[in-house]
Amino acid sequence: MNLSSHTGRWDARLWGALTVLCAVIFLDALDVSMVGVALPSIQADLGLSTSTLQWVVSGYVLGYGGLLLLGGRAADLLGRRRVFLTALGVFAVASLLGGLVDDGGLLIAARFVKGISAAFTAPAALSIITTTFAEGPARNRALSIFTASGASGFSLGLVLSGLLTEIGWRWTFLMPVPVAVIALVAALPLLPRHSGEQRATGGYDLAGAATITFGMLLLVFAVVRAPETGWGSVTTIGTLAAAVALLAVFVVIETRVRHPLVRFGILRSGPLVRANLGLVVLFGSYVAFQFVAMQYFQNLLGWSALHTALVFLPAGLIVAVTSTKMGDLADRFGTARLIVIGSASLAAGYGVFLFAGPAPSLGLLLPGMALIGVSFALTFPSLNIQATAGVADDEQGLASGLLNTSGQVGGALILAVVTAVATAGGGAVTMAAIRPSFALCAAVALAGLGIAVTGVLRARTTAATPVPEPVREVVEAV
Repeated sequence: MNLSSHTGRWDARLWGALTVLCAVIFLDALDVSMVGVALPSIQADLGLSTSTLQWVVSGYVLGYGGLLLLGGRAADLLGRRRVFLTALGVFAVASLLGGLVDDGGLLIAARFVKGISAAFTAPAALSIITTTFAEGPARNRALSIFTASGASGFSLGLVLSGLLTEIGWRWTFLMPVPVAVIALVAALPLLPRHSGEQRATGGYDLAGAATITFGMLLLVFAVVRAPETGWGSVTTIGTLAAAVALLAVFVVIETRVRHPLVRFGILRSGPLVRANLGLVVLFGSYVAFQFVAMQYFQNLLGWSALHTALVFLPAGLIVAVTSTKMGDLADRFGTARLIVIGSASLAAGYGVFLFAGPAPSLGLLLPGMALIGVSFALTFPSLNIQATAGVADDEQGLASGLLNTSGQVGGALILAVVTAVATAGGGAVTMAAIRPSFALCAAVALAGLGIAVTGVLRARTTAATPVPEPVREVVEAV
């Protein structure tokens, strides 16, 4: 049930609801990147080994990437508002515990629970927007603000982490708590109850939920552990084989049950598939780039955590400043064109870092970060709009879950590969190891540009081919 009018006029309640949803997606994205700068302080304070320390990051990725698809479908089945509020409450509690514990294992467990909660809040929030705002200018504007909030949170996470770590690493965990509580209290009266909302019907497909969840968990777990245990180790190969087996069983189950968790027919939408592949490239390459850049700035250039964090500020500012304009641009030029321009900007931004040397050059680094910021500003909202356009209300959670899963799994996969390249020479941080890693990030971005171009070409072909009038509305919707 869409509450916004097609004229684009929003009342105060709609603005309030959108503000709450944006605050939560900002926190989710912030949590992905904010812990990075604080890791050395966490390691020194809790006495963690390097192999244990990585799970402070990986635990979150496991919970988030492994359960996103289930989280999206749960929103369709159980009610988006209910799932969103419950997961947000869990997020606040887990954040508080993470800032108070004195044991590494408990900290990792808290991070895992936070990842799980984000796996439910993110797709629920996105599907609330797509079922509340009418498809067209109103929804595009809401989605552009929403996704820009997520991109800003991810981009600014390092900056905030650098500032908070100067006070104490625990504040990187405690800072989100009051924001989450305020958002939860505000959400109760502001989020539409949608008493008449169209929910997915039928059974819960517990077998499908179990196989896809554990399959995704094993896949992410294997990719995260591979740099440590070795890609050819028995542990890595065995875990990957088990993940593939579970995912194959999931496919068989979904083709036979009456009410599948994932209706594979949704993947017949070319724009949705391209959007998922686009987010794999965008988020995956940036996570890998951020990891390599941190090594370059801190270990090679000797910069402080705060100095390093400030280099990422231009990208975050560009996303934040341009957030309200992306919906208008999508209406005027279409998402496919914006994704092409953004993908080209991403590849160019990474390409700039191929010329980075052992001496810092802000005249080189800042333009590169600015290009990456432009890419996020154009591409991230456009991918979300494209992935959910034309999808029925009762499958918006599924579409949102698929998209977010693509981003998280892409981040784990591409990061693992880039990390393997960076440490191929024995683990020493040198320009000889850094440059191939930057080159790989740029190559991934170029592959994303190729995928984006096919979307524009497909749109031109469709426009040039005469379509019978009864079919025209369906084609235009997709």
